[in-house]
Amino acid sequence: MTQIVLASGSRIRADLLRNAGVTIDTAPVRIDEEAIRAGLEAEGAKPRDVADTLAEMKARKGSDKIPGALVIGCDQVLDLGGAVLSKPESLDAARAQLRALRGQRHALLSAAVLYEAGRPVWRHVGVVRLVMRDFSDAYLEEYLARNWPGIGESVGAYKLEEEGVRLFSRIDGDYFTVLGLPLVELLAYLGQRGAIAA
Repeated sequence: MTQIVLASGSRIRADLLRNAGVTIDTAPVRIDEEAIRAGLEAEGAKPRDVADTLAEMKARKGSDKIPGALVIGCDQVLDLGGAVLSKPESLDAARAQLRALRGQRHALLSAAVLYEAGRPVWRHVGVVRLVMRDFSDAYLEEYLARNWPGIGESVGAYKLEEEGVRLFSRIDGDYFTVLGLPLVELLAYLGQRGAIAA
């Protein structure tokens, strides 16, 4: 079997793959995501392209380190009317993001790119559309008090697998994509190419 490597330190992504019965190694890579994102946005790149490019850069860097493996690079961005939101770096940033999202529709874009021997062999960007309810300022402050700093790990300052689900009135799309990995599509490809039992 081909060695499968996740070029990410994300515990959630690793758990999703392992829970699905996929044997993986993890080899996190570092890229300057903020600088790359800023450069792409300055060029007018769409949020989908930002997610895809960041995922590809991670997969490429991982493949350079382990050329014989099938390397998975991933990234997730939040698209609010064409603006890309990043993980909040402070409690105040989380509060500002949630105020901007309150009562609005936004999309989560989860990209995965596979590299093998230094070249891309597969890519997919999963999209989930969400509507955040118009919650009160009092609830916002209580939510932040209970959930910070954990929600700082997630774009939009929420985790649907935790209390963040209470922020929403509608969610259209795949749960795994919300968690940061288009898992169903990835498993289908790995099975088709014989990297996992199908």
